[in-house]
Amino acid sequence: MKLSIVIVNYNVKYFLHQALSAVYKSKVDFDYEVYVVDNASVDGSVEMVSQNFPQVNLIVSDKNLGFSRGNNLAIRQSKASYVLLLNPDTIIREDTLQKVVSFMDLHQDAGALGVKMYDGQGHFLPESKRGFPSPEVAFYKMSGLSSIFPKSSIFGRYYLGFLDADSIHEVDVLAGAFMLLRKTVLDKVGLLDEDYFMYGEDIDLSYRIKKAGFKNFYFPDSPIIHFKGESTKKGSLNYVMVFYQAMIIFAQKHLRNKGGRWYIFLLQLAIYLRAGLALIDRFIQKVGLPLLDIAWIGSTFWTLSWLWEHVIRKVDELHFQSTHYFVNLPMYVGIWMAVNYLSGVYEQSVKLFQIVVAMLVGTILIGTVYGFFPNELRSSRGIILATFALSTLWMCLYRLVGAWRRNRWRNLFYTRQNLIVVATYEESIRIINLLENISVKRNFIGFISPNKKDMSHKNCLGSVDKIEEILSFTQADEMIFSAMDLSSLDIISNIVSLRKEINFKIATEDGDVIIGSDSKDTPGELLTFDIGYNINKKHLLRSKRFGDIMTSVVLLFFSPILIWIQKSKISFLKNLFLVLIGKKTWVSYKKIEHSKMKLPRLNPGVLSPMDNLFLEKGEPYHDDLVDRQNYLYAKNYSFLTDMQIIFNSINRLGGGV
Repeated sequence: MKLSIVIVNYNVKYFLHQALSAVYKSKVDFDYEVYVVDNASVDGSVEMVSQNFPQVNLIVSDKNLGFSRGNNLAIRQSKASYVLLLNPDTIIREDTLQKVVSFMDLHQDAGALGVKMYDGQGHFLPESKRGFPSPEVAFYKMSGLSSIFPKSSIFGRYYLGFLDADSIHEVDVLAGAFMLLRKTVLDKVGLLDEDYFMYGEDIDLSYRIKKAGFKNFYFPDSPIIHFKGESTKKGSLNYVMVFYQAMIIFAQKHLRNKGGRWYIFLLQLAIYLRAGLALIDRFIQKVGLPLLDIAWIGSTFWTLSWLWEHVIRKVDELHFQSTHYFVNLPMYVGIWMAVNYLSGVYEQSVKLFQIVVAMLVGTILIGTVYGFFPNELRSSRGIILATFALSTLWMCLYRLVGAWRRNRWRNLFYTRQNLIVVATYEESIRIINLLENISVKRNFIGFISPNKKDMSHKNCLGSVDKIEEILSFTQADEMIFSAMDLSSLDIISNIVSLRKEINFKIATEDGDVIIGSDSKDTPGELLTFDIGYNINKKHLLRSKRFGDIMTSVVLLFFSPILIWIQKSKISFLKNLFLVLIGKKTWVSYKKIEHSKMKLPRLNPGVLSPMDNLFLEKGEPYHDDLVDRQNYLYAKNYSFLTDMQIIFNSINRLGGGV
C-alpha cells in the first residue's frame, strides 16, 4: 500500500462527505486507503460514512479523543509508505494525491509535505507555511509586528511572508489540515504527541521531523480548499487559552535550554493579556452597541426637552418638572431598549427594517401607557415622537456606516442576493429548488454551463471558460459550483482566480447540501434540510413571546378600527386576551390529523404559515404541503416571519388554526 489517508471527524458530516467525495475522485497510479476516525459525533457522520463510503476504514470512538489521539489510532493500523493527515473541511484536487506522493518519491530527504491552502472565498491561508515559534518569532507575532511587516525576513518569520507563496520551499512548520508524512520517518520520530488536544501538534511533529535530519516541504503546485471549520473561533477566549497552552507545552518540551523559561513566562503573560482582550472584546460586542443606543436615545430626549423649554417655549409654567428627566427619561429609554433587545435588534443578522419596527413598537407602547400616567408624569407627545424619529434615523445611520466599512452594508437590507449557478441546466434547477425548499431567497440570474448542449437555453449565460467575462457584466453576489458537473480542480481554480467580493459555495454531489464559507475568519457553513430548528433557539422563543405581547398591544390600540374588518369580532377580542396571557400565539403550526413531522412544541395559534401562501378561496391543499410549510416555519423562524404573516392576514385575526 502506497498511501493511507487519515481524517479525524467531529460533527461536520456534510464537509466530511464532500472531502471523501473529492478524495475518491483522485487520479492516481498507486493504491491508497482511507481511515475516518469519528470523535463521538452526534450529527449522523458515522451513518453517512457507512452508507455512502463503505470502502472507508471507519473507527468510531465513544468520546472526543482530540486531533492527536484520533490520528494516532489510524496511523497505528496503517501499513502504507505514506500517511496523509487530512481535515474533513478540505477539498483536494483530482491531481493532488498523485503530485504530492510523486514529489516525496523524488525527494528522499523529505520527511513531510504540506500544500498551498485557500479558504472558501479563495483567500490564501498563510498558515500553509510557518516558522518555528521561537521566543523571538513569538514576540513578533504577539506584539503585532508580524502583521505590520508580513513580508519582512525579520518580523514576518511566523508565516514566512518573505517566501514566494507560489514556489516550493523548505519550511519549518506544516499545517495539520494537510500533512503528508513518510511512514519510516514517523517510525523514527514518533507519532503525534497526545499531550496536545487541539493546536500545536503539527508544530511539535514538524519540529521533531527537522530535528531528526529530515526536511519539511511547502508544495504549492496543487492547492486545496480549507473551509476552516474549527470548533473554536480566533479571538474567542477558548481559542486563546487552547492555542497558547499548546505553545507552552511545546516550549516546555523543546525550548527549555533555548531561553524556554522566558518564553514560557511570556506565553503565560500573553495568555492573561489576550484573555483579557478577548473578554473586553466580547463585552464590547455584547453591550457596546446597546450602550451606544442608550446614550443616543437618552441624549436625544434630554436635548429635545431642553430646547423645548429654553428655546422654543420660554414660558415658566411650561418648564418640565424634575421627574421629566429623572423618571420619564429612563422609563422611556428602558421601554425602547427592552423592545429592541427582545426584537433581536442586537443579533448579528439584524436588518434596518427591524430597528425601525422595534422603535415604532416601543413608541406605540409608550403612547399606550401614556394615558395611565398622572399629569405630573406626562411628557410632550411631540418630544416622544421626535426622539423616536431622530434616534431611529441615527441608529440606522451608524450601523450602516459600520457595515459599509466592513463592506457588508447589503446585509442590512432585505435585498435578495443575485445568484449564478455553475452547472448543467438540470443540476442548476435542482440547486434552485433546494434553495427555495429551505426558504433561502435568491435572485437567480442564470447558469453557466460546463457543456455545449445547454448553451441554447434562455437562462444560460455562457460556458465555463468565459466565467470571468460573464461576471464582469453581471451584478452577481453569490456563485454556486456543482460538484456533480465540475471537477475539484476546476472549482478550486475558479474560486482562487475570480473576484473575491462574491460568496462562493459548492453544491455537493450527493444529498441536498450546499457548503461554503464567507470569509477566512469564519467557519464553514452549510445549507441543508437537516440543520435543526430556529424556533428552538432561546433568544428567538423570547423574541416570539415578546412579539406576541407587543403585537397584541398594538392591535388593542387600533382595535376600534380593526374590529370592523374581522369576520368574528368576539373571537378577535378573545384572541387578543388569550395571546396576552400566553395561552395562544399569533402564529403557530397548521393542524392536520396525520402529520409526518415531529416539530418543537408551540402554543395553539390564531394564524399559520399557510396564511402566507395566498391560496385561492376554497383551493384544496394536501397534508404534505402543510407539513412542509410547518417545517420551514420552525426551521427558519424569525420575528419578521410572524409580522409578515400577521400583516398579510390582518382581516383574519378572529380565527384559529
